[in-house]
Amino acid sequence: MLKITYVIFLFLTVSIYCYCQSSDSLLFSGNYSIKVDSVKLTGNNITKKDVIIRELTFGIGDTVNSKILNYNSERVYSLGIFTRVTLIAYRVNQCNYILISVDESWYIYPIPFVNFEDRDWQKIAYGLNFLLKNFRGQNETLSAAASFGYDPSFSLSYNKPYIIREQNIYLTLQLSYQNVINKSTFAEELYGGKFNQKFINGSIDIGKRLDLFNKIDFFTGFDYVDNPVYIKGISASNERIDRQVFIGSSFTYDTRDLAQFPSRGIYAFANAQFNGLNINNIDYQVVNIDFRKYFKLDSIIILKFRAASRLTFGKLVPYYDFSYFGYGERIRGYYNEEMEGNDSYLGSVELNYPIIKDLNLNFNFVPIIPNSLLSYRFEMYAELFTDTGVTRLSGEPININDFDTGYGTGLVFLVLPYSQFSIEYAFNNYGHSQIIFGLGTSF
Repeated sequence: MLKITYVIFLFLTVSIYCYCQSSDSLLFSGNYSIKVDSVKLTGNNITKKDVIIRELTFGIGDTVNSKILNYNSERVYSLGIFTRVTLIAYRVNQCNYILISVDESWYIYPIPFVNFEDRDWQKIAYGLNFLLKNFRGQNETLSAAASFGYDPSFSLSYNKPYIIREQNIYLTLQLSYQNVINKSTFAEELYGGKFNQKFINGSIDIGKRLDLFNKIDFFTGFDYVDNPVYIKGISASNERIDRQVFIGSSFTYDTRDLAQFPSRGIYAFANAQFNGLNINNIDYQVVNIDFRKYFKLDSIIILKFRAASRLTFGKLVPYYDFSYFGYGERIRGYYNEEMEGNDSYLGSVELNYPIIKDLNLNFNFVPIIPNSLLSYRFEMYAELFTDTGVTRLSGEPININDFDTGYGTGLVFLVLPYSQFSIEYAFNNYGHSQIIFGLGTSF
């Protein structure tokens, strides 16, 4: 009902605008193909016009249809700063217009939070997060967080989508402190039990957006790792404390429609990081490769593929920088099993069927709370999935029988632009089953 009301409102808005301009007006719907003569924006009270325009795959003089406009609507929504985005085509005095209507989300979040570290409900962290999104209307993000409980941490970050507008060059700064429980079973055996490590990290990333879909990044930074004792492998250097600089670069190709939950497009990412540079006897490298493909079957069912790998090389790779499953990356069916090695390989296939699609909810009848915090886009999907993965130590061979594979089904809930969560039932190739309550989406 709310969605129908909103469509009627947009129709009336465009109709009144067209009538004021001329009686020669037409609102396009269904199957059409038109040449764009002008682009109009409404609802961007804070957001600068170019933040929206730079996400569009079309410009003045290009030909568009309903499919292209739907795709661009999702691209604008992917910015994560709007609760609603609609693109409408209409004609006035023989000129074809595209009206982009947006509702801006709430941008300042000085709120308490509860997180589950590594997507594990037994690892509860809580604290305060101050998030300033869309700072100065230019989609800049300033974040400061203090987390307590499991693996306490403090962090500061700043992202500016462009520091040199004409060259599409952007900047990300980050500073963090973490007191974490060691993840490696190898390190635990060497030490003789569980222990904590303290990490201090600072980094600067300068990137260039080559075009709508391609970008390249160059980054550098410093890691300070405080171990309780010196043991070779627990430390990367010849001392208890590792002090290492790092440099690296990455390349991203991204044609996804909705970044939060894509239904079509490709995401490809590759990066290489050089750690230590042979200073303090530290010299090793980390490479990440991630490829994802999304497309629709019969215009309804979403089919998704993912292949990812993390590889390490060098003089001595410390256990804290090994490749892991059972933490950030997981194999459903083996969700709580911890696996580690120099390298990791992961593959996933997923089918998503929409149960509720594009339901716009607005609770602006709630007093005191700003309306921009009470508007959501809600969707629910049924899913079928298969995950498979393996880790290995350097020099070890891999065969197909080494892969751990899980299967399952579940429900995915999207409350955009703020949150996503899922309830899944998975079983592995030994027939063991588990119920998974997850925050975020798989990929």
